[in-house]
Amino acid sequence: MGKLKILGIGNALVDILVRTNDDQLISRLGLPKGGMVLVDGELSARIQQEIAHLEIKVATGGSVANAIQGIAEIGVSCGYLGSVGNDDLGGLFKSKLDKRCVSSLLKASTLPTGCAVGFVSQDGERTFATYLGAAIEMDPSDISPELFEGYTLFFIEGYLVFNHALIMAAASAAKSAGLTVALDLASFNVVEANLEILNELVDNYVDIVFANEEEAKSFTGLHPELALEHIASRCDIAVVKVGKEGAFIQQGIQKWHVPALGAEVLDTTGAGDFFAAGFLAGLAHAYDLEKCAQIGALMAREVIEVMGADLEEHRWTYVKAQIALL
Repeated sequence: MGKLKILGIGNALVDILVRTNDDQLISRLGLPKGGMVLVDGELSARIQQEIAHLEIKVATGGSVANAIQGIAEIGVSCGYLGSVGNDDLGGLFKSKLDKRCVSSLLKASTLPTGCAVGFVSQDGERTFATYLGAAIEMDPSDISPELFEGYTLFFIEGYLVFNHALIMAAASAAKSAGLTVALDLASFNVVEANLEILNELVDNYVDIVFANEEEAKSFTGLHPELALEHIASRCDIAVVKVGKEGAFIQQGIQKWHVPALGAEVLDTTGAGDFFAAGFLAGLAHAYDLEKCAQIGALMAREVIEVMGADLEEHRWTYVKAQIALL
């Protein structure tokens, strides 16, 4: 697999990130630590009021949007499908895509741009309360065969599974257009709530599955290496990420383990997204799967050392230099 042009689809969001001294606020708001919960606009506004006195960082977000920007930064042509509002946050989101030379196939909505309030715990774990806003206005009518022209791989965000009709239409259309389809399972509680639709997706449309340890267990009921084997029996390439232990990859009967790289963990937001970005960028350059995972580990290491899912230019320069040495 090589010379890919990658199209992503996901919830176009802006992250509002705050570091917490303890998990009391997360508990009081009833949020599952390390997970993602959908909230309405009223609750999102109340949560933002709760953190107004704290130091916050605003950055573009959305799982696949993060990954697509990372892929584009290391030289792969990309496009992104999503929906944003006609507001400052929507303008910020589009400007970030433009900066990375990503073709932005963004639907304009009258709703506010979606936002995800992310609580970053002292251990670097992140917990999200997500208001989808404009993101929910994507629907099957926005998916047409023409969207896939010129692309060879379609990367789907697992969070879209809440919109069953959209995610099935997108996966089916991409497959019919001859694209390789990759899926990131998104979050353990999302997987638990949507097992039936995710099973249908993986068994009928998906070629590459990314999952972390908790997501893999929610999806299969198995621990990482057995979960890897189970998922690999149902698709072409399975990737199970196990945090500090690195990642396992399987294609057919071949398996690889790539260790994580040492890092000073500040914020795990975007770690999985950047691993997927490195892995898919590696595929686009026709590298073997072990090297793809090594690039993923490198990019994940860099992003967990900063707040939010974006890297400063000197870090990108370092990443590109290290990739050249692999």
